[in-house]
Amino acid sequence: MTFKIKFGTDGWRGKIAEDYTFDNVRRCTQGFADYLKATYSPAQVQRGVVVGGDRRFGAEDFTAAVAEVLAANGVPVHFTGFSTPTPVISYSVVARNAVGAVNITASHNPPSDNGFKVRDPQGGAIAPSGLKAIEARIPDGMADVKRMKFADGVDAGLIMPFDPKPAYVAQIEKLVDLQPLRDAGLTIAVEPMWGNGAGWLSELLAGGKTQVIETHFDRNPIFPEMKRPEPIPPNVDAGLAFGKAHQADAICIMDGDADRCGLGDESGRFVDQLRVFGLLAMYFLDIRGERGPIVKSLNTTTMLNKLAERFGVPIYETGVGFKYIAPKMQEVHAMIGGEESGGYAFGDHIPERDGILANLFLMDLMVRTGMKPTQLLERLFDMVGGAHYYHRIDTPLESNEFKAAAKKRLDDASPEAIAGLRVREKVTIDGYKFIMEDGGWLTIRFSGTEPLIRVYAETTHGDKLDDILAAGLAMAGITQ
Repeated sequence: MTFKIKFGTDGWRGKIAEDYTFDNVRRCTQGFADYLKATYSPAQVQRGVVVGGDRRFGAEDFTAAVAEVLAANGVPVHFTGFSTPTPVISYSVVARNAVGAVNITASHNPPSDNGFKVRDPQGGAIAPSGLKAIEARIPDGMADVKRMKFADGVDAGLIMPFDPKPAYVAQIEKLVDLQPLRDAGLTIAVEPMWGNGAGWLSELLAGGKTQVIETHFDRNPIFPEMKRPEPIPPNVDAGLAFGKAHQADAICIMDGDADRCGLGDESGRFVDQLRVFGLLAMYFLDIRGERGPIVKSLNTTTMLNKLAERFGVPIYETGVGFKYIAPKMQEVHAMIGGEESGGYAFGDHIPERDGILANLFLMDLMVRTGMKPTQLLERLFDMVGGAHYYHRIDTPLESNEFKAAAKKRLDDASPEAIAGLRVREKVTIDGYKFIMEDGGWLTIRFSGTEPLIRVYAETTHGDKLDDILAAGLAMAGITQ
């Protein structure tokens, strides 16, 4: 029986050699080629597709396989090869006026996985309706997949290798004045998690008094010292210790494909991704004096709502994933958009997460204010009425039966209070979100990229956070 490929929150991901095979990647690519031809004019399709990937096992061969299928379909390929950050691939769509992109990456997934992401002509995630249209066109077998040898594609002018770095760096220099960062004399530790972000901040900030030191910068597809290249504890613990040992003023963290951003403070403590989103919004609104809409996924911080009200800007809430956030950002011309997982996008850039740029913006915030991360958090909390506390618990799904039972329990759940806080509203846009009287929330949802159930919570009552999470686990039928 042919393996049925299903697109999740951000494309398709699978276990290498089990379901993520060369033939299945080629099938996906054929579906994307057919989608392009059905959706865009021949002239638009001839603008070509950017193809690149990350540093995972076999990435160079999987990216070549994608290029071969597109070329055989008469779709020109702008080929970056592997070890290209996701935001660089996405920006290359705009820089080269391409019709879209294919990105071979599993982002933060375990080392056993790889993935297949697609992007639209703006370099952003394709909306759910588009993903379904691609999925529907994926052939059941290889008989309908066209192929061309890579060398033949290059000779025919259909596969065009190029260096995406110069155009991306020029874009970054328009968005951030890098010279003050180079001259600031800071010590910045960088944790690229063995991934595509290695070397980028070091190169961008070279030539001044600021010292950039990196760990885990080589290619190593098994990701030693972490379970996966996801920029949250415990995966970042070694990077935080590295920064603390070198007395860094901040620790800049990126996930495996460099589209997500993490932060460690001057004492080597992790700054959670909701607080980072709050800092970035404060940076634009309060420090840069910019005004524009904020787009946020439903499972991220209410500090954004408070900042939006304080500075008089609109805020929009979406389902989880950039397949929802990116289209909304384009629709409302957002200033910033982001999600709980540490992915942040910026309106003057592309509707795509960019961990390189987000880290530069955080450094610019430090330089402009003369404050270190702990002081910046104090400033943020003063603006939003006090500290906000957040945590997430991921639990593997034992079986489809367990998932069905958990879903029924959550469908039926209607608690009057959680951890002593009255429940004001239940929202089921994407998962199950319970909003409490203090503005805090508990969200329970099934991952769109992995067989996991996630329980998240944010509250202004730090002493109640564990009890809120425990209530969420109990609602889903998870025993601790």
